[in-house]
Amino acid sequence: MTAAWSLERFAWLSIAAAVATIALKSGAYLLTGSVGLLSDAMESVVNLAGAIVALAMLTVAARPADDDHAFGHGKAEYFSSGVEGGLILIAAIAIAIAAAERLRFPAPLAQVGLGVGVAVAASLVNLGVARALLRAARQYHSITLEADARHLLTDVWTSAGVIVGIGAVAVTGWQRLDPLVALAVAANIVWTGVQIVRRSIAGLMDTALPPAELDAVKRALDRHLEGGVAYHALRTRQSGARRFISVHVLVPGEWTVQRGHQLLEAIEADIRRVVPNATILTHLEASGDPASWDDTALDRADRQP
Repeated sequence: MTAAWSLERFAWLSIAAAVATIALKSGAYLLTGSVGLLSDAMESVVNLAGAIVALAMLTVAARPADDDHAFGHGKAEYFSSGVEGGLILIAAIAIAIAAAERLRFPAPLAQVGLGVGVAVAASLVNLGVARALLRAARQYHSITLEADARHLLTDVWTSAGVIVGIGAVAVTGWQRLDPLVALAVAANIVWTGVQIVRRSIAGLMDTALPPAELDAVKRALDRHLEGGVAYHALRTRQSGARRFISVHVLVPGEWTVQRGHQLLEAIEADIRRVVPNATILTHLEASGDPASWDDTALDRADRQP
């Protein structure tokens, strides 16, 4: 089984979970009339839309590099998580509107016990699928699956809040508790959506590797700093599951090309051991040549003749 198919398989699992929870939560809303459960069902509709987009983008991201995309198609994953974050924000607005209307015109709840039972079943489905997606996201370093999993986990906490709100209405008889919980749900969804969108933008803007991975790269490089060896111009970025690392390695000018090449091979092997899915570009320079120090910045400095 290829990694691409494994990722698509988890996307299909997310789609199936979204369809099941939409049915369950919609049924719970129809049974109780709770606007909190309605907001919960609307978030599951967003889950479905996000899972469909995730499936499409994972398929694109799995395509091999070609003449027009020499670095692969991994950034397609960021479009998926960005779209899902946007859909979450739209759902939050819709939920807030529905809750505000119910605050103005409170309505009693019905068949609370049965409705809550159905909502709990839907939450358990989401919890199980979210845990599976998180494991897959860590295994394959997929931001798409991670975003989907985080959204499902948020959905679980949202459902828990809604269930507590319905229980409080049943106990106190204060009907406005239900739309107030729905407004809290909307606020929680906004927070999740903003975080997902920020992660997507960071990926599209070629943000550096996370601190832990960057430290691992530096430790791998530091193991070779002896005998006049140094490095600079270390740059990193990530594109979906793929990591890109470039670095200039400085060695004494009297080294042979073969010796320098062997050092770079050893450095690249050490980095790959600590950072998976890494594409590494190393550039060998003579430490005694002043020109070697002109390219520590992104744009090479102009040296006057």
